[in-house]
Amino acid sequence: MTSSSDGPLFTPTRLGAIAVANRIAMAPLTRNRAIEGRVPNPLAVQYYAQRASAGLLIAEATQISPLGQGYLDTPGIYNQAQIDAWKKVTDAVHETGGKIVLQLWHVGRISHTSLLPEGQVPVAPSALQANAKTFTAKGFEDVSVPRALDLAEIPALIQDYRQAARNAITAGFDGVEVHAANGYLIDQFLRDGSNHRTDAYGGSIENRTRLLDDVVRAIASEIGAERTGVRLSPVTPANDAHDSDPQPLFERAVERLDAIGPLAFIHVIEGATGGPRDNIAFDYAALRAKFKGAWIANNGYTKDTAEAAIASGYADVIAFGRPFIANPDLVERLRLGVALSELDPDTLYGGGSHGYTDYPSVSGA
Repeated sequence: MTSSSDGPLFTPTRLGAIAVANRIAMAPLTRNRAIEGRVPNPLAVQYYAQRASAGLLIAEATQISPLGQGYLDTPGIYNQAQIDAWKKVTDAVHETGGKIVLQLWHVGRISHTSLLPEGQVPVAPSALQANAKTFTAKGFEDVSVPRALDLAEIPALIQDYRQAARNAITAGFDGVEVHAANGYLIDQFLRDGSNHRTDAYGGSIENRTRLLDDVVRAIASEIGAERTGVRLSPVTPANDAHDSDPQPLFERAVERLDAIGPLAFIHVIEGATGGPRDNIAFDYAALRAKFKGAWIANNGYTKDTAEAAIASGYADVIAFGRPFIANPDLVERLRLGVALSELDPDTLYGGGSHGYTDYPSVSGA
């Protein structure tokens, strides 16, 4: 058990309706281990329970519909079998005293026809193929050419998000995180590099932020704003994401999110996802100033920089991603100043327990 004397990272706080024991979140991490039917692997029960000392676990990106899938063996949250399997995960996390939310995912154009229902092609704001690859049964392949979503299809898409959020709560999650980052569908609508629409969802910043606003409002009305979070990545180049002027775009996006109500949190990837924090100049503090709720900062934080961010009030929680893979007890290691284990890159995606649930804790090292 930690105490406030251990430093600002180890003090409790609230993210909307979710009370957390410390200021450390586990960022969502795709591990490509779902089983037949896009059902979470039974090993996920142990995997998440091992890491439940984090104040908040953000479970891996999980597709809201069959058409939302973009990588081999990623889980869904759109049928009963998936809900039942996720319920075992949330029960295990809650038994340890942990809190867990589910990241809701639609990849948009970052997909391949082999991963989608027969005869379907990826959907996107515009019919522009991304300069990106995805992971299929054949290994890494170029993503397929998408088709533009028809305006008449958008209400059903929003309903898919709403239903997925309801399913997540049914599965026992404490809330959801809407994935609006890293070049996936909502992010594709936000950016002028991927959104060439001329209707109400394209052109101006107001129009390009409309789908994000619509989706989050629908989810908030379904499960409560206080259980709804959002992930953004203003300047990441991931998955061919780019915009000609990201500062005003994302400031307006955050303003609109703040107006929805007291959301649980906004979770921001600073810089390039998993890469340099300074790839493009961006004023994150200006973004933070436009949101009254809890703020989760992410990307390349150390214990020292994380504590400084918390102590200054810049962030309420710091999310760590890859360090949690090889360090299921990352919270304790940070508290004690123990060296971190290195992950095995060969076991990141796919496979079984090796490189997934067999990393030792400090007590078992």
